[in-house]
This record gives sequence, C-alpha cells and structure tokens, in this order.
Amino acid sequence: MSRAEAPKVLQRFTDGYTEAYRKLDPALVDRVETGALAEMGRADMVAQRALTPGGNPGYPALVLKDARFTIPKSAGWPKFFVADTRSNRDDNRWLVVFTRSGARQPWKAAYLSLLAEGKVPKFVLDEDGYAEAVPARTTDGKGGKGGGNGKDSGAGKNGGNDKAGDGGKGAASGGLMADPGVLSSSYTDYLRTGEGRTFAPGGATSQLRTERGKLARTPTFWTEYIDTPEQAPDFPALALRTEGGGALAFFTAHHRERRTMVKGVRPEVTDPRTKALLKGDLKQAVTYTRISEAAVRVPARDADGGRVVFLNRIESLTAAKGE
Repeated sequence: MSRAEAPKVLQRFTDGYTEAYRKLDPALVDRVETGALAEMGRADMVAQRALTPGGNPGYPALVLKDARFTIPKSAGWPKFFVADTRSNRDDNRWLVVFTRSGARQPWKAAYLSLLAEGKVPKFVLDEDGYAEAVPARTTDGKGGKGGGNGKDSGAGKNGGNDKAGDGGKGAASGGLMADPGVLSSSYTDYLRTGEGRTFAPGGATSQLRTERGKLARTPTFWTEYIDTPEQAPDFPALALRTEGGGALAFFTAHHRERRTMVKGVRPEVTDPRTKALLKGDLKQAVTYTRISEAAVRVPARDADGGRVVFLNRIESLTAAKGE
C-alpha cells in the first residue's frame, strides 16, 4: 500500500457506499465492505428495501475528506491501514479500517469508528512515516480462531474461570496489557460473568451488564444472552501501536438475545426495521441477533492499573427470529 493509493481506496469506498444505499442492493455492500461492517450493511439493505422497495435515489452521497492515512509496514497477507477522516454526516472523526486479503483481492472497509475531534490516539511512526502493526494472537500465542464458549452470558450469572477475562496476559504480544487477538473472547467472557480486570468500567462493559440485568426477568418475559467471540479470518482483530507503548485495537463480537414470554403472552415487534428482518412466527419467544464492532485503547503491559478502554462501539441488529 502506497500513500498515493490510499486516497483512491477511500474514494472507491465512499462511491460504493453511496451507490449501495441508493439502490439498496446488498451485493453492492460486499464490493466495498467486509467483516462486521459488511454484515451491518447487508442487514441495512434488507431492512430499508422492505420499507422502500424502489430504492432511495435521493440518499445523500457520503463524503470523507481531510483524510489522514496511517499505513503499517507488513509482510505477507492480509494487510490493513486506517483512514482518519472528517465526514459530511457529523462532527466526529470517522476512522475507516481497510483490509486486503491477497494481491488479487480489492481493499475493503472492515471497521468504522466514530471518535470526537482530538480523541484519535497518536500512532508511532518510523522514520519513513509508516506505522507499526501489533500482531493479533490467541491465548496460546498462535494466530487463527480464538476461544470463547458461547455459553449463556445472562447478566448476573457468575461462574467459569474467565481466563480470557484477564486479557491473555501470558501471551500478550508487543508488550500490551491484553493481546489484540483475545480481546473479543475476553469481552464476551466478561459480558457472561462480570469477572476479570481487562476492561475499564463504562457504557460498553459495566453499564451494559447492568442494563441486561434489568431485563433478565420481568413480569412478562425473561431474557437469555449468548455472546460469541470472533477472530480471523472473517473478523480479524487489528491493532496499531500508539505513543506511550499502548495500541489502538479493533475487534468484533456477535450477540444473541432471546426473550421468552410468560404463558399467555405473545411477543410483539413494533420497530419497522426489526419487522423487516423478522423471520418465523411470534408465538412464545423472539431472538435478536446483533453484531458489534469496537475500537479500544489497550495500555502497555507495564502501565500501572491500566485497563482496556472503549473509545467507540457500534452495535447493530442483523436478524430477528420468532418462535
């Protein structure tokens, strides 16, 4: 990846994104997006097309300007780089992470994170202006699919040894408090058990568990949560070294929420987008499937009391099923 090529990749993405949302065609999403971003986009296409079958030709074009490209040196595949941009949608900086799986494959957007102006971490650059990618490994120090048992993660439930909840410190790469490759499994284990000291309290962690706890059992329904970690090759965790020895990392997770109604009560779905994604019959239960993508700040291993902090997390409904 050259600095001259990066703006062309960004322009291809914005053109393809705009075309997809005007034609509401899921196939167009797959041309310019991959991973979590593509899964969200395809669901958006299905939902919006159900509401507006003729498409949306008046959809305003996405414009990403004032781009600052951070490109890591890397040997082999896959490769990635980050475009830090200003959009015509809001006042945030839009960080788009592009990946490429092979020489014959196109660059595609895999992650999107929205950060306030001035909140984008400063990356470590070498004398040629290239960044340092932090390898993502699993808890055994190898690449590939990570752990995570996908068991019930209903708020308030305890148990399990939550090894990943300690950030896989034994295999932490590049001197980080938590290896980027185990962030997804650490996160889903935390949502299941509430244990571990990997993540700082906040909206995506302690507050989310509190909100789930309120829905665990109500007078009309009870809720089960199943959180599933994701890793390469479909949802690779990616990270860049930042000043101070830490890293900015991106990762993905899947979340299922099953609501079972008490006897005599039928589930009801009123949200138009959810209705458009709904399959099956609403008799006794409904299961919502969501995907989340997150940008987190990972401190250096020797940081005193350092924890992983969520800078941005986007969660989107991708499916609903009545039972």
